[in-house]
Amino acid sequence: MEASPLKGKQEQEENDDGEWNGGRNVAVEEGDTFDIPPKGASIERLRRWRVKGVANLLKTNIDKGITGDDADLVSRRNAFGSNTYPHKKGKCFWVFLWEACQDLTLIILMVAAALSLALGIKTEGIKEGWYDGGSIAFAVFLVIVVTATSDYKQSLQFKHLNEEMQNIHVEVIGSGKRLSVSIFDLVVGDAVPLKIGGQVPADGLLISGQSLAIDESSMTGESKIVRKDQKSPFLMSGCKVADGYGTMLLTAVGMNTEWGLLMATISEDNGEETPLQVRLNGVATMIGMVGLAVAGAMLVVLMARYFTGKTTNADGTVQYIKGQTSAKSAIDGVIKFFTVAVTIVVVAVPEGLPLAVTLTLAYSMRKMMTDKALVTVLQYVLVRRLSACETMGSATTICSDKTGTLTLNQMTVVEAYVGEKNVAVASNADSLSRTVNSLLVEGIAQNSTGSVYEPEDGGAIEITGSPTEKAILGWGVELKMRFDEVRSKSSIIHASPFNSEKKRGGVAVRVGDSDVRVHWKGAAEIILDLCTSWIDSSGAKHEILLTWYVLLVASIHVQLL
Repeated sequence: MEASPLKGKQEQEENDDGEWNGGRNVAVEEGDTFDIPPKGASIERLRRWRVKGVANLLKTNIDKGITGDDADLVSRRNAFGSNTYPHKKGKCFWVFLWEACQDLTLIILMVAAALSLALGIKTEGIKEGWYDGGSIAFAVFLVIVVTATSDYKQSLQFKHLNEEMQNIHVEVIGSGKRLSVSIFDLVVGDAVPLKIGGQVPADGLLISGQSLAIDESSMTGESKIVRKDQKSPFLMSGCKVADGYGTMLLTAVGMNTEWGLLMATISEDNGEETPLQVRLNGVATMIGMVGLAVAGAMLVVLMARYFTGKTTNADGTVQYIKGQTSAKSAIDGVIKFFTVAVTIVVVAVPEGLPLAVTLTLAYSMRKMMTDKALVTVLQYVLVRRLSACETMGSATTICSDKTGTLTLNQMTVVEAYVGEKNVAVASNADSLSRTVNSLLVEGIAQNSTGSVYEPEDGGAIEITGSPTEKAILGWGVELKMRFDEVRSKSSIIHASPFNSEKKRGGVAVRVGDSDVRVHWKGAAEIILDLCTSWIDSSGAKHEILLTWYVLLVASIHVQLL
């Protein structure tokens, strides 16, 4: 694994303890350097080097993250690059103009315009003969310019939408607290929490984790879920967290990651037409070809009739008599027939159809994007393609997930019971015995992937985590829970992360030298089935009787309705 693309002085000696005597020494600013493992270092040597050693060389505290200021972050970006990927350069306006000229319908019209212009000037003179041909040419020019302009603006809008969709926010540990930052702002040395359903934002090493499993199929093609621990700590950007949770140390970002190398070989093409455009363009092309065939057939028939002497003037005289009609008169007659054929082509070809479709869809897209009634998710998903306007035109019912879409996805604890006592209100919790209160806050603090940050200056407490965890941790704060203090009194020896299949998650914590406690949380009916007894607010233990169990199950079902 290469931690930095920069060149530098390189030494590759390793002592008997498996530690590095030297590596790449990358100078960032005067008096500020990062020691980087040498390029090509084996996985075994890096593994023996330990994550803490890498963190020390990257000047990162594995518990508190990067503690430097903004200048430190700038130095890291200068040394290791930013967590961004170069995008394929978009087409310029002239390319769209050229592509618009390739339409078969417009090519037919351009040929017709040229013929009409030449024939008109030939028969009526330049003063009046350019009207028909010039009008056709102007219409073709207008269609080409408007189509190219619409496609160019559409490409710019798609580029902006893609940038917005890729600009997701992730949690990062900085100066001892969790912060929400743009994924583009991550730097080498950042400590990033991982949780089930999330994505690995960059290449790095696992600092700590519980039952962490990664889906690396996007990188390796293997469908097997890979377990990550201290023996296998390497994490690749772009992979999904399939199970568990943990914290990783970023060692490479952006184009220096394995995902970045893969992205460099992938090009994006947003130039496909919508299904409606494909069908209508097909219809327009078919009509144009039929019109062209009819015009050609009409030209052949008219010329055959003319040269066989079957074409007469209004007074009944024959227009062409072999050996008597002059060449000039014959040419004038042929020119008139060509004019009729060109007129048929111009009338038959629906030159306004592709333009009308493009303008209609582009207008619909802009209206959808500016409609304040639409939520952000719909703006980015439905308007990303012009075909969405066609799809929504046929929609009669929209089914939407409530959480986070129609609601703010913010929760609070409304009711909480210890035994039969409601302790949702902090004043009621004061009556709990010390033992019960200690167990309660220990379960809240340890059985959580969230965090509580209490500023030293006495500012507002910051709570991070999933909406459910934030609600429970917020309730714990109301119960006067000292988050860091509670966690320091016990250590997690095993964790079973929550997932949608088990509907529960728990931790086993060791208190002191011997006591081990297991805290569970999850769906009420699942947790209830694990219990054989319960504790009241005074700390007294009671056996769960059948009647009490039935009452609890009924109460749970009522709450779920």
